[in-house]
Amino acid sequence: MRLLIGSGAAAAIVVGTLTGCADRSGGGSSDEDFPSGNITLLTPTAAGGATDLTARTLGKQMEADLGVSVIVENRPGGAGSIGMQYLADQDPNGYTIGVLPVEVSLLGHQGYSIDPAAYDFLGQVNSQPGTIAVPANSPFQTLDDLLAAAKAEPGGVTVSNAGPGSIWEAGALELGRVAGVEFTGVPFDGGAPAVTAAVGSQVDAVVAGIGETAPAHADGRLRVLAVFTDEPAPALPGVPTATELGQDVVIGSWAVIAAPAGLPDAVATRLEESIDIAAATDEYIDLIESGGNLPLYRSADEATAFVGTESDRFGELAAQE
Repeated sequence: MRLLIGSGAAAAIVVGTLTGCADRSGGGSSDEDFPSGNITLLTPTAAGGATDLTARTLGKQMEADLGVSVIVENRPGGAGSIGMQYLADQDPNGYTIGVLPVEVSLLGHQGYSIDPAAYDFLGQVNSQPGTIAVPANSPFQTLDDLLAAAKAEPGGVTVSNAGPGSIWEAGALELGRVAGVEFTGVPFDGGAPAVTAAVGSQVDAVVAGIGETAPAHADGRLRVLAVFTDEPAPALPGVPTATELGQDVVIGSWAVIAAPAGLPDAVATRLEESIDIAAATDEYIDLIESGGNLPLYRSADEATAFVGTESDRFGELAAQE
């Protein structure tokens, strides 16, 4: 694991692998010559969100290393399940890969047919803390104000999220569970439109990643009430953590690069090398940090173990509901 900035950026890695992951096989001359054509870099999210921006910036850096075009393709819907299933169904030849968010380890516990074992994970490239924010003109000045309103009128406070089964829906549900209140969730196809709804005062609040709320907080379109991290976030100076406010909620997103399971060894190795190089470029690190995200890098083996650990964690949380 290479952590490119400060401590406390991500959960500890638990040694282990995903059971059922297909072995990489193959090798022939065509694999050794990879890539000989353009690569599609899929993202199962709408354009403009944190995962989309990650894909576009990484793709640009990978182009310089691989010498071919890396074309970003958005396939949003179903909290990411549509794009993830599409990726799993492609040939494992390295020419279709994807930037997958945390939902790859979550959706299988939400009734979707998404299984981490369907992918070869090539590296983790960031970590994104969760936040809760309100429109700039909201009467709720603090998290306590928002929770008091939700307690006084169960279901009366509307909170937008990135869609059913998404990590941000899970974040709102977890906050409600911990605080003993009931929100009315308003799902959108991705974090970007969920934030747009809050900026436009269509909802009372939004739970989304720091990369999507911090810029709107900085320019006065949103007011972030709390960040769901162990420690205060540098990108949101003066904004308390939910834990500091008495609500023990620590939850966030992350992104991994993945391919359909069964990549030939030579192809997997070349892609892993390119992702490592791209994730260490100043351009990529600047993009991630400018949005308040953490440019955390894990190798293919580390990312595979991490996704397995996260899947186990979300399975335990789902069992508690």
